[in-house]
Amino acid sequence: MDQQPEIAAEVPKAWDRPVVTVPVLVCLSLVGGQLPSFSTQANIYTIGTGGALIWLGLSNRMPRREVPRRLGPGTVWWVLPAALFGIFEGATFVLGSGDDFPTFSGLADPLLEDRMVRSVAYFAWLSAFWGLVRR
Repeated sequence: MDQQPEIAAEVPKAWDRPVVTVPVLVCLSLVGGQLPSFSTQANIYTIGTGGALIWLGLSNRMPRREVPRRLGPGTVWWVLPAALFGIFEGATFVLGSGDDFPTFSGLADPLLEDRMVRSVAYFAWLSAFWGLVRR
């Protein structure tokens, strides 16, 4: 007896379930949080994990989740602050930030001195990036 394709459910692979991916992201964020803020080791680790996630996202190795057909009307209110933040951060970096006019990253540095706070921020970054990889 053949099953109808619309009735059959796709079972996620064992490594693709949250019970596996969340602990992996936690371990990666704990390692990243132990590295000194804005150091060469932290930059290499961030570029490495980000590059691996980009590679996973661009390859066809990851099963994709459904993407909504249209963006909601409130999307612009989420994109606008992020775009303004990116423009301001990039402009202050290019124009030469210093003690008189620091970047947002420089202002957040006192918060990121604590390793646990840095690990939590790193986990948030990895989780958001993982969500983008799955789309």
